[in-house]
Amino acid sequence: MLYGLLSAAGTVISVIIAVVAVGIVVMALVLHFVRKKQGKTGCGCDCSGCAGCTACRPEKSEKKDEK
Repeated sequence: MLYGLLSAAGTVISVIIAVVAVGIVVMALVLHFVRKKQGKTGCGCDCSGCAGCTACRPEKSEKKDEK
């Protein structure tokens, strides 16, 4: 009897941990897409010394007015 209760409790705890882990991953993905839609970068740091600066903030092409 006691073994059955402990086994069920272990299963419930495992399911709770799995649900929390999936929730964290889903929340991180949602926040990533929300920040991307707002135009914010993922690093949040100064890119002056960053090797991946062009991947984080691509150069914008400016149209030059020719007269």
